[in-house]
Amino acid sequence: MTRGDGLPEYNDLLARTDAPAGSSWGVFGAQDDLGTLNFLTPQCRIRAAGLVRNGKAYSLDLPLDAFPRPLISHRGSLQHTVFGLNEFHRDDRIDNLFPQATSQIDGLRHFGHPDHGFYNGADPAKLVSGDPTLGIQRYAEHGVAGRGLLLDVGRYLEQVGDPIDFSKARSIPARVLDETARHQGVEVEPGDLLLLRFGWLGNRLGQIRKDAGTGADSFSDMPLVSVGLEQSHDTAAWLWNHRVALAAADNVALEVWPAAASQLSVHADTKGKLAPSSHTGMLHRILIPMLGLAIGELWQLDELAEACHADGRYDCMVVAAPLRLPGGVGSPSNAVAIR
Repeated sequence: MTRGDGLPEYNDLLARTDAPAGSSWGVFGAQDDLGTLNFLTPQCRIRAAGLVRNGKAYSLDLPLDAFPRPLISHRGSLQHTVFGLNEFHRDDRIDNLFPQATSQIDGLRHFGHPDHGFYNGADPAKLVSGDPTLGIQRYAEHGVAGRGLLLDVGRYLEQVGDPIDFSKARSIPARVLDETARHQGVEVEPGDLLLLRFGWLGNRLGQIRKDAGTGADSFSDMPLVSVGLEQSHDTAAWLWNHRVALAAADNVALEVWPAAASQLSVHADTKGKLAPSSHTGMLHRILIPMLGLAIGELWQLDELAEACHADGRYDCMVVAAPLRLPGGVGSPSNAVAIR
């Protein structure tokens, strides 16, 4: 079964015997290192340009210092130094910059599958700094610009009387994405840059501002739990079958976090070859290495969502400019929506 584009559906991928079952390896060529960004064609960009009507731009990025302490402990806080060679000159330096600490895009070397390895069978020995294999620079060279479609899941669930409790992890199944799209009167189209607003980031920033206003310092005590996409093959099928080029969300991992309730497993887990960790059960293990999906996390979508809700128009042009860093694992998203 195909959609007329000559590409397999997700069930076809699961039935593969010429490559790891459930993978898109080789679908875009044996040497491909773009993954689902191949869905983002010149025709998609032309259509997206026609969506610009009032020319208003919305930054989808957080400030680089948005979090007083790292959300993920091994990603430290940046240190920004401004200096001058003389009193009429200024320059600056950033130390301890972790490209995935705030609004970011995951590259294809970010996650490998414990049983099958990295996307398209890439040699892990090449996934080092300076080697271009699966590097984030490929996204920059291809260009991430196209139709952005906002699905305001948080607002939809609130309107139907099922608001999100941000103090708990909550899985959002694919059917809720369909329900949100119907509620908004929109359809996902091949090559879309899908923007999922749950409201998690706005809630988190609100907690930080509240602490700052009271002089409290409870940020380090906030549990890192997040609403997000359900960890299931149904979710992977929905994203692949809709030919989503990039999926970005206003949460910490696109998927629900932590993955404690996930039913996804790999042989390395079940056979005891891989010790349990925070990665156990993650949907990342399917989306990135098996399907080659470009993922955005911690995108700031509240302002854009308000504008979309006000005029009922949920698609626009989105442009992201990841760093052209050879061999980079990820990058600040540097994303903007233009309506």
